[in-house]
Amino acid sequence: MKILYLGDIMGRPGREAVIAAVPGLRTQYDLDFVIACGENAAHGFGITASICQQLYACGVDVVTLGNHAWDQREILEYIKTEPRLLRPLNYPPDTPGKGYGVYMTAKRVRVLVVQVICRLFMGDSDDPFRALEQIVADHPMGADKQVGAIVVDVHGEASSEKSALANLVDGKISLAVGSHSHVPTADARILPGGSGYQTDAGMCGPYDSVIGMRKDVATNKFRSKVPGERLEPASGAATVCGVIVDTDDRTGLAKAIHPLRVGGVLQPT
Repeated sequence: MKILYLGDIMGRPGREAVIAAVPGLRTQYDLDFVIACGENAAHGFGITASICQQLYACGVDVVTLGNHAWDQREILEYIKTEPRLLRPLNYPPDTPGKGYGVYMTAKRVRVLVVQVICRLFMGDSDDPFRALEQIVADHPMGADKQVGAIVVDVHGEASSEKSALANLVDGKISLAVGSHSHVPTADARILPGGSGYQTDAGMCGPYDSVIGMRKDVATNKFRSKVPGERLEPASGAATVCGVIVDTDDRTGLAKAIHPLRVGGVLQPT
């Protein structure tokens, strides 16, 4: 089975690039399932119900969020009834929505998608290690098990914490991939236990920017303590960044992992 994970969608340029690219990517790579991080899709801050519907319509099966989950207040109600939109698993139990879901592909294979949010430099949340370990234990993976594949979106700042979480569940999941940093890392590989891993998939957005935001506004915020313009997404051509994992139908583990970069200013792969 082939699964595509797309990194943080950044504003209108990122949305338009993803919506344009996904149908062709599904055909070109014979994809069975597509996941996208949408937490920056609404002008860089959160996501709306309308944007979710646009992403589902183009071929995205599941949208994950992150630390900007609630920036658009309408999502607090929408997520209660939309199982394809996931917030971090390790938020408090009374938080609206869910941090995981099991979804059926067209080939009748069940895919578990999980999102956890890290704690280093990210603010308070419940323990992501305990939460991830438990949800994976509750969903054994393999052809004759509860699910045929497991993808974990690790939303965090520190590469060390992302790596530690991935190694915690190595051999029990198909893919652990990082989001939030907006820069694709060069460490895509299969871990010793057989799980695919990349520290950060990168963003789907314009890289002639400061992690997707206008360069002048972002730079001024670093140089001055006086409140200035609100951060806003940069314009220009977006690069669609992600990772494709090819899983073993018998075990659910990774057979191959391929970084994906399409369009914009980054070198394509």
